[in-house]
Amino acid sequence: MEYTIKNEALSVTVNSRGAELWHICTADGHEYLWQGDEKYWGDRALNLFPYIARLTEGKYRLEGKTYEMTIHGFVNSSELKVEEHTANKIVFRLDSDETTKAIYPYDFTYRVVYLLDKNRLQVRFEVENKDSRKMYFGIGGHPGFLVPMEEGLTFEDYYLQFSGEGAEKTPVRVGISETCFVDGNDKPYPLEEGAKISLKHNLFDQDAIVLTEMAKEVTIKSDKGSRAVKVTYPKMKNLGIWHMPHTDAPYVCIEPWSSLPSRQDIIEDLATQPGLEQLEAGASYENTWTIEIF
Repeated sequence: MEYTIKNEALSVTVNSRGAELWHICTADGHEYLWQGDEKYWGDRALNLFPYIARLTEGKYRLEGKTYEMTIHGFVNSSELKVEEHTANKIVFRLDSDETTKAIYPYDFTYRVVYLLDKNRLQVRFEVENKDSRKMYFGIGGHPGFLVPMEEGLTFEDYYLQFSGEGAEKTPVRVGISETCFVDGNDKPYPLEEGAKISLKHNLFDQDAIVLTEMAKEVTIKSDKGSRAVKVTYPKMKNLGIWHMPHTDAPYVCIEPWSSLPSRQDIIEDLATQPGLEQLEAGASYENTWTIEIF
C-alpha cells in the first residue's frame, strides 16, 4: 500500500512493502526519484537490513549454525506496518517473527522514519534489540535518482560534488571483486578538482563504486541546470555509487551503508566479520541520513 506525506515544498510517497520510497516530487510535480524499469533496475529505493549486499554462497554463520539470506537482507521484500502517519511524518515498523528468525535468529524491532522539513527528507533507521544476546547487522539505503533531471540535458552533463566533513581528503575505493565481494584491494580514489566525479555510463562497468573515508555529503548536479539532489549521511561509514553496469541507465544510486558485503570466498561469521554494527541485548540503535531536493 502507498502512503504520502507532504509539505509546501515536497510530496513523498512510500510503499509499505520494504518501506520503499516511491516518489519524491517538488510542489510543481517534478519527479526526482527513479521510477523503476526492469530493463535497467526494477527497484526504486531499497532499505537494507540486516545485511548489505551479497553473502558468499548466500550464507552466513552464527553461533555454530549456518543461515541463508538473499542480497541486501529481507526488509526490502517484507510488508511493514504503519506505526504513525501525520501530514509530514510516517513511521514504518517490522517486528521479528518466525519467518524472519529462520533467516536471522534474533528478536528485534526495525523502523524506518520519514520526516519532511522544508525541502529535506530525513530518513531515520531504528533498531531495537529485544533478544538476550548481542546483535550483528548492517543497515543502509539504496535510493536511485533520475539523471538527467531536466529536459535538454544528458547524463554526462552531471557530476557528483562531495562536500562537508572529509571533503578535503582523498576517499578510498573499497576493493570489490568481479563477483561483487570485498577482495581487500582497497586503493585511493582521487577526485577531480573541486572534489567531483563526472558522470559517465561506463563509470559503472565494473559495478558499484564503493567508497570509505569519504566526505559525508554528496550532490548530484549540473552546471547547465538548476535542479539537484544532495544526500547527507553523517554516521554511515561507506558509500555505494551505482547504476546497472554496461547500460545507458538514466539514474544514479547514492547508497549510504554502515557496513560492507562479504569478503571474497569467505562464508562470514557475523560475530567476527569486520565492520558490522554490534547492538547489545536490550539496546537501541539509530542512524539518520537526509535527501535534500533543489
